[in-house]
Amino acid sequence: MRIELLRREDASPARMASVDAIAAECFPETTFSTAEEIARPWVRAWTASLEAERLVGFLVAWHVADELHVLHVATIGAARRRGVGRALMEEAARYARTSHVRLLLLEVRRSNHGAVALYRQLGFSIFGVRKGYYADNGEDAVEMLLALDPTTGEALPGRDEIALEA
Repeated sequence: MRIELLRREDASPARMASVDAIAAECFPETTFSTAEEIARPWVRAWTASLEAERLVGFLVAWHVADELHVLHVATIGAARRRGVGRALMEEAARYARTSHVRLLLLEVRRSNHGAVALYRQLGFSIFGVRKGYYADNGEDAVEMLLALDPTTGEALPGRDEIALEA
């Protein structure tokens, strides 16, 4: 698997179209534009490729002050359960550590048990629930965070602030 930074300066139209297609498959209820995202100076984005450079996933995050807020993590259906999401999240965490980020933050659908489990494996803890957050169906968003020591980049121990009902 190959993870690459996606930057405005070197993003080809074909690569951006591939990311847009993945977004359309994974997030049909939202409007997403790779070109708009990577035009923002605070955006950090990565793509994941398998099988001879075919893009199969991406991650978009906003780096603001000492926080990295993960907004989108997406993997095409045919490549799920192959470590793509984990590899993208690990790359974002590497970036956070070397950039002296203090908090990695994200929201995930309450029903996305696989993603919640992955984020927990990566050291994230639950700190809140946003009731009715997702406009398409009113589903709750689970707010998760990973605290890092900004000097060493080491993950700091965390604990859930709330419990999720099964």
